[in-house]
Amino acid sequence: MTVACSLVDYLREHELRLTTAESCTAGKIVTLLAEVPGSGALIESGYVVYSPEAKQRLLGVNPCTIDTFNLTSREVAEEMALGALRDAKANVAVATTGILGPDDMDGIPAGTVCFAWAFDMGGERALFSRQERFFGTRNQVQLWAAEHALVQLRHFHQRALAGERR
Repeated sequence: MTVACSLVDYLREHELRLTTAESCTAGKIVTLLAEVPGSGALIESGYVVYSPEAKQRLLGVNPCTIDTFNLTSREVAEEMALGALRDAKANVAVATTGILGPDDMDGIPAGTVCFAWAFDMGGERALFSRQERFFGTRNQVQLWAAEHALVQLRHFHQRALAGERR
């Protein structure tokens, strides 16, 4: 069973509806899920936002957050996830921002990806974020990052169900 198939079953079982805010993964998270028959009822929306202006305009990312922490940061990923969740009729959001490579950018090593998972737990928000580094070609890093986002969604949802909020 693929990562996406397994997650679709999990989303359905837990009555989760997903929105994404993707930068470096460029819609790959939604694409992987959409390849699974019946997943359409579990995907609310997907934002693909590259520029700082799009992140600010569409997701409400604060320009000070970008200036302070960099466009590729956990803090920006968190604001992206919360912005997508705020705008959507969904109860879970996943966000990605990073540097696929092959070259480092602004002192950030190629393959660095920041993730955030936000959950609406009956009106209360749970928010988790992580930074990871993947080694491979641009396409490999993009795919591995998208799969990582899906795999970790279940993990962080379980933590949210246990009462953790960060």
